[in-house]
Amino acid sequence: MTDVADWWRTSIIDMEPGRIALRGKPIQDLIGNTSFAETIWLMLRGTRPTSDQVALLEAALVAAVDHGPQAPSVAAARMAVTCGLPLNNAMATGVNMLGDVHGGAGEQAVDLFNLIDGLGGPDATAEAISLWQEAHGPYLPGFGHRFHKPTDPRAPRLLALVDEAAAAGIINGRYAEIARAIEAYLAADRNKSIPMNIDGATAVIYAELGFPAPLARGLFCLSRSVGILAHAWEQMEQGGRNKGPTPPAYRWTYEGNPSAKD
Repeated sequence: MTDVADWWRTSIIDMEPGRIALRGKPIQDLIGNTSFAETIWLMLRGTRPTSDQVALLEAALVAAVDHGPQAPSVAAARMAVTCGLPLNNAMATGVNMLGDVHGGAGEQAVDLFNLIDGLGGPDATAEAISLWQEAHGPYLPGFGHRFHKPTDPRAPRLLALVDEAAAAGIINGRYAEIARAIEAYLAADRNKSIPMNIDGATAVIYAELGFPAPLARGLFCLSRSVGILAHAWEQMEQGGRNKGPTPPAYRWTYEGNPSAKD
């Protein structure tokens, strides 16, 4: 039976009738004693975080829960509900909208921060940005915001928590320095301030806490799924059938051949 037992291999959960252990911890010992954010850390990392580490993780998760029904992921979930889908399908619809452009900037920002760190830290910012733009184009993930100008209100609060944690020795603080070096580079290069946004600030936290870049996107999906669920449920309570992206009285721009008229 070894070939069957080894078909799936995991160090995450050990389970048999009457027993469940997550990362070696009996589930009954975790229930009531472990927060959801702490459990996320345990499941992903296999270790128990300190209370200070989990506080930073939770701050990042809270900051990104929602950004309104104009966000494609939330809009898609609300439209899915009006098409008669239940909450789980609506949530899946919304989360599946979180890709490289909408939802991927945090992961990309961690990759950028790691590139700068690997080249020597803040002093290598210009060199690293040049390499990044050659590979990925001019956009720098984690900075500037199309809606929140001049400042994304979530970023300063998160960075203040990062600074407090660095001063207390909970984290190193080098990724915050790198992110601020990018801000300074952008301000000088474009002759205007382009501050960090939510993706950059949460990327700082995830990098400081040692999460690999792909998990930054996964954690963002966990966070935003809370907002997606809330909006889907609200839409379910409000009702509505087959709501599209715009009210019926509005029409799209037709760019084809002139339509024949009777």
